[in-house]
Formats: sequence, structure tokens, C-alpha cells
Amino acid sequence: MQVSDMRAFRSLHLCKTLQTISTGNPNPIITCCRSRNHPLFTKISHRRFLSTAAADESPTASSWSAFPNSQPPADSASPKTPTVQTIYDPTTGRVVTKREYNASKEIEKSESTPPAVEVGSRVYGDVIGSSSVRSSSMKKKGKSRSVHVCESCGYSDGQWWGTCKQCGEVGTMKRFTTESVDRKVSGMQVSENAVRSWLPKDTAPVKLTDVYGRIDDSNWRIPLSGLFGAEVERVLGGGLVPGSLVLVGGDPGVGKSTLLLQIAALITEGKDANIPGRVIYVSGEESVEQIANRADRLSIETDELFLHSSTDIEDILEHAQHLSPRALIIDSIQTVYLRGVTGSAGGDVQVKECTSALLRFAKKTNIPVLLIGHVTKTGDIAGPRVLEHIVDVVLYMEGEKYSAHRLLRSVKNRFGSTDELGVFKMSRSGLEGLSNPSEMFLVDQHSDSDYLAGLAIAVIVDGSRAFLIEIQALCVAGSSVVRHLNGVQGSRADMIISVIIKQAGLKLQENGIFLNVVSGVSLTETAGDLAIAAAICSSFLEFPIPNGVAFIAEIGLGGELRMVPQLEKRINTLAKLGYKKCIVPKSAEKSLSDLQPHGMEILGCKNLKEMINTVFVRS
Repeated sequence: MQVSDMRAFRSLHLCKTLQTISTGNPNPIITCCRSRNHPLFTKISHRRFLSTAAADESPTASSWSAFPNSQPPADSASPKTPTVQTIYDPTTGRVVTKREYNASKEIEKSESTPPAVEVGSRVYGDVIGSSSVRSSSMKKKGKSRSVHVCESCGYSDGQWWGTCKQCGEVGTMKRFTTESVDRKVSGMQVSENAVRSWLPKDTAPVKLTDVYGRIDDSNWRIPLSGLFGAEVERVLGGGLVPGSLVLVGGDPGVGKSTLLLQIAALITEGKDANIPGRVIYVSGEESVEQIANRADRLSIETDELFLHSSTDIEDILEHAQHLSPRALIIDSIQTVYLRGVTGSAGGDVQVKECTSALLRFAKKTNIPVLLIGHVTKTGDIAGPRVLEHIVDVVLYMEGEKYSAHRLLRSVKNRFGSTDELGVFKMSRSGLEGLSNPSEMFLVDQHSDSDYLAGLAIAVIVDGSRAFLIEIQALCVAGSSVVRHLNGVQGSRADMIISVIIKQAGLKLQENGIFLNVVSGVSLTETAGDLAIAAAICSSFLEFPIPNGVAFIAEIGLGGELRMVPQLEKRINTLAKLGYKKCIVPKSAEKSLSDLQPHGMEILGCKNLKEMINTVFVRS
């Protein structure tokens, strides 16, 4: 048997097999897809087979269609006889299968348009299973995306991890499937839609002089009355700026919600400006009844404070549109979400887009928005770092776990200084401002008691305010502990102790030294060096420092006393609190000659030895 006969035999066998398979289907579609490297692709380039119906009418029709280069007889099939044609397409490397009624017309048509295979109501393109067929015949579905969200902190990640990368909790990453929408929603679009219907568009550039004419400096900021309001105004730089976006962060339970609820009450009262206004307090963590219970404990009674429990930004802005409040408070930004944005509430994308929507709302409506932000274990505000860049003001509320005092600091303020500090005391009726903040750092002194030896008063400056802090020292001979420091930098304390040993001549080598700053304050500035040295000397000499004496100076390596900044402000603070003596550097006496505080004596000393001889002398 020659090679050509073998090819014919294989083709006839293939035709018989195809007819046997298509017996159950009157209109079969036969597709034979092989690799381009298959031997048949190098031999066969065009084959034609009759369908089952055609094979029954013309038994001899399959004899000519099995050969590669054969031509069909003129009367082999009627124009309406359906035939199945399989063609190898060298451009795609695939086998193309189609069914036609008129062979001559269909072949001529295939040169210009791709052939189609018709089965009932389904139409397939020229290459079965290709991407073009899928794109034209199948309806596109929305892409689904899996996101793993932490149940503890709301951190989202596209990949599953056993441990949350943000909070470190184990087993809290849960899988959520989201479908992408045709049009992505952004925070700017939501806020624009919320304010478009009730505010005119004014996007044209405006002259600076024209803007000056619009602003009345006396009534521009929203005032906050009372001692509590004065402390908040000090941190904000003078009051609440209209259209500002303020972010308040702090540890859980430090009093963030209480702070903003009291601010809301002051705005609704409007005592200083005589202009009461509505305030909307929105909480995503508490119900309306829970908020009202806290307001009742704080003795807040006003008809202009509206409470709302919601986590949908669009719903919040819609209610703000109807009420036109003077201020809007969101508690907290990690609990709200924006529909159409990927991720759950608290995720980086959600926090960013929600903040952008509220920022746009505040700038367009001139309504200040106050946000509460959660913090991480490291003390940073949870969410993307861009959150602190978007807002106008960032405030941090601090406080010791077992202390009733709270500190409000400004780390970013576009409308004032970031050096200010507000001091409050938490009581049963809420936060109260302190008229004398130094009292939180001082204890009652009894100079006639021997056990109080080792106490010294230092004056530190935080922002525009001066505080008095108490430094305690204890020297124990033969102690196994060499150093123990609390609130004092280790390198600074070691330097001061070495200077005392070398320059003052006190033999502290065999003593264990303990240093502590009262109320857990961290002493970072050098103005407290002299007070640290005085406390150590007092404990070592067992000589209590008399009442009404304070120390302000920096110590050099030669034992000399150096100047510190804002010395006049520190001395004025001491005079107001009734202190009688203040030890300062000798070089400061000339600059303080014009300053004559009532009832205070200013003593200048050159070095540590002179300070010891001045203070530790029995009268």
C-alpha cells in the first residue's frame, strides 16, 4: 500500500466515524482541534463532509469529500443541502468548522466576511472557542474581587494572612467578595451631589482683596464660652473656623466623645456670639439612646442638638442638607462607609474617600466638620497617613490611665500654632478646664519633714504656657541598683550625675540613684537640669529644699549654669503661683533687672557649687 492510498484510507475512516457520532443529532457541529505540530496539519488543509441528512440522500457523496484536493461533482448536493466544512486556518493555527447550505456561494462569501455556524438560534464566529467569539456572543459579567478584612481593626488586604499586618491579631482576616461596578464612586462625587442642589456654583478665581472684604475677623470664628471653651480655643488658635475639618485622636476611653459632645453643646448655646445654631452629632458606634444618656450625665439640655446614628456618608450628608447645621460631628471616621467604594468601613480606601467627601462638603457649605479617629497600638491614627494630610487640624488627647487630668495637643493646625496645650480634668460632669494647670504636677510640700528631702521644682514651657513640675530624687548607699529613671532621659541624667561628682565634689559613686518626675510627665528640655541636680544633692545631703524655691537653668559639663529660652515667662508663672525664690544663671540677672516680680527674689549662681552653698545652708 502506497502513501497516497494510506491517506485516502484514513480520510474515509474519519468520515465514517464522524457520520456515526452525528447519528443522534440531525445538525451536528464537529470540531477537531489539534496542535499545529500535529502531522495532519501538514497534510490536510481543506476537507468537506456532508451532514447526516445529506449522507442518507447521497451515499457516494463522502467518497470524494475525503480526499484533500478533490473537487465536488456538479450535482453532488442540492443548493439547500446542509454541509459541514472543516478548514485549517494557518493564521490562527486552529481548525475552523462551519455548516453551509450553498457551498459555492458560502466559499465566495468567506473571503470577505467570516463564516458563521448556525445551530438553532445560536450563532458562532469563525473560530470556535476564540476570544472574539466569547466577546461577541457571551455577555460580560462584572469582575469579582476577593478582599480579606480584619474583624478587629478593619484593615483590608487582597491576600489572606494568618496575622493582621496592622493590629497583629491572629485569625481575624475574613474573606469578602465584591463585584466591581461600571462606574466607580469617589468621595468628591458624593459630596458634590449632596451640595449641588442647594448651593450655587462658584469656582471662578476671586481676588484676595475681595476675600478680605467678606471676612469679619470679630465674628468669623465660632466662639466657645466658659473655662472649658477657653482651653479648646487656645488649642485651636482662637475658636472653630467655619468650613474647617478637625480630626481628634486619642486612646480608647480618654474622653474624645465627651470632648466633642461638650463642644457641640457650647455651639448650640452660642452665649458669646448670641447666635445659637444647630449641631448634628452622628455616631456609628452608639445608638441615639446611648448618646442621650451621656448627654444627660453631662447636664446638656438644648433643643438645637440633633442626634443621629448612621454609618452611610450619603445618608449623613442628605440629613445635613435638610437641617443646615452650624457644625457636624462624626463619631468616628473609621465606622462610616461610602457605597460603591471597595472595602469595608475602616479600610484605607474607605477612610480616604469618606474623608474626601466630608472635606468637600465642609468647604462648599462652610460648615465645620469634627471627626473622631481611632488610634493604633503605637498611638498613630488608624488608617492611611494621607488622612492627616487631608484634614485642616489634627488634635491628640492624652491622659494617664489612673489620672483624671487630660491634655489636648495640636500636632497640625492650619489656622493657628501647634505649640499650644489644653489642660482638662475629668469629673462626673465631664471635662473641666483648669485655671492653674501646674497643680496637676505638684504635691503639698512640708519642708520640716525629713522624708521629703530630694524634692525640687522645675519650670517647663509647652507652647505658650509654662508649667511647674516636681522632680524627686533618692540616693541609697550600697544599693544593688545603680540607676533607675522615670520621666528623665537616661543620657541626660548620667551627664548631670557625673558633673555633680566631678565639679561639685559629692561622692555619689557608691550610691544607687532613683529619679522620678511626678504625674508621669517626660522631661525633655534642658531647663530642668538644675532642678534634677538640686533634688539629687538634697537627697544625698539629707537636706530638704525650703518651700517656695524653684530652679531654672541648664548645666554644662564644667558645672556652669547656662541660660534657657523664655526665662521671663517662667518667672512670671512662678510669681503668680506665690513662689518666693528662683535660682537662675548669673548671666540672666542683667536681662531680668527690669523684671521685678511682686514678692519674688531672683538669685543668680555661676555654677553648681555656688548653688549648693546658696540653697543648702541652715539659717
